[in-house]
Amino acid sequence: MDKIIKKVLLKIEETNHQAYLVGGYVRDYLLGIKSLDVDICTDALPKELHQIFPNNTNCNNYGGFNLKIKNYNIDITTFRKEINYNKRKPTEIIYINNLEEDIKRRDFTINAICMDKNEKIIDLVNGIEDLNKRQIKMIGDVKHKITEDPLRILRAIRFASVLDFDLDKDLYNKIKEDYKLVETLSETRIKSELTKILLHKNFKKGLMLMKELKILEVLQIDYEDINYVNDICGMWAQLKTLKSYAFTKQEITNIINIREIINEGEINNKILYKHGLYNALVAGEILNINKKDINKMYNKLPLKNIKDLQISNEEILTILKLKPSKILKEIKNNLTDLILEGKLKNEHEKIIDYILKNYT
Repeated sequence: MDKIIKKVLLKIEETNHQAYLVGGYVRDYLLGIKSLDVDICTDALPKELHQIFPNNTNCNNYGGFNLKIKNYNIDITTFRKEINYNKRKPTEIIYINNLEEDIKRRDFTINAICMDKNEKIIDLVNGIEDLNKRQIKMIGDVKHKITEDPLRILRAIRFASVLDFDLDKDLYNKIKEDYKLVETLSETRIKSELTKILLHKNFKKGLMLMKELKILEVLQIDYEDINYVNDICGMWAQLKTLKSYAFTKQEITNIINIREIINEGEINNKILYKHGLYNALVAGEILNINKKDINKMYNKLPLKNIKDLQISNEEILTILKLKPSKILKEIKNNLTDLILEGKLKNEHEKIIDYILKNYT
């Protein structure tokens, strides 16, 4: 255990409170995976945590406390019981001083293993057994848990995919019965979970599970062959979906551009000019085109945007004795295509000669 984390645990315990590492950090620690996201559970109340860490006022999303120390993101949350859920959120929270009760409210056994400051493991729900079995198993009544919060369906699949585990038989069957619950999730939440699946190299397992369980059907997502790239837009560009899934305008533009390049099946000057280097590099990786070749092609482009064209709008209009109109755009597009195809040099005099010969 890193001394930074141990120091935080000790600081809480010095005030006569319990403090344990829990969740993904402990799971990854036992699997030999390095993690910088740390969850601590404690019987210290939020107001007491503010007294223990007086120079920090950051609250996390769960009414707890957040510390950022060096590379670590540490969330500290008081033991609690969550009373009833409405649209994925508990309608009431009761703070308690019982670790076991706090553990029972959590989702999966492998995410509920605790560790104290001395690295002693406290396993109240047989999480280690499920780690060894390499399975994702829900704590408590499965149907109740996924009805309470349908996001747990996607989380279960995400963990199975990322860790290369299997879904516990009961969990698999209950998801198969209640897969339509994912319809109630916001596009933001769906995007977040699917992105975590897609950006992991074992993404195909997650997609396969979602296809088997009819979740992709509900989400209106389909796919054929997908090549892995470590880029959110590149992975989503290979999916077929009619929904926007809360992407930013820039992400949507990138996804459309990458998809267009993939459909073209090649990278050339016109594609680089139209879609830009970033989109071409991502699409090129999907198409197995060498990045160095794409960069060389881009560096040799005779023009990278319309401003590089060696003639102004005013000159074209003057030469042709025209007023601003759609034909100006057509002329510039034609000039650009010829230059990118290597049929015309991007030189002022040569462009004028071409205009005089072809438009007068």
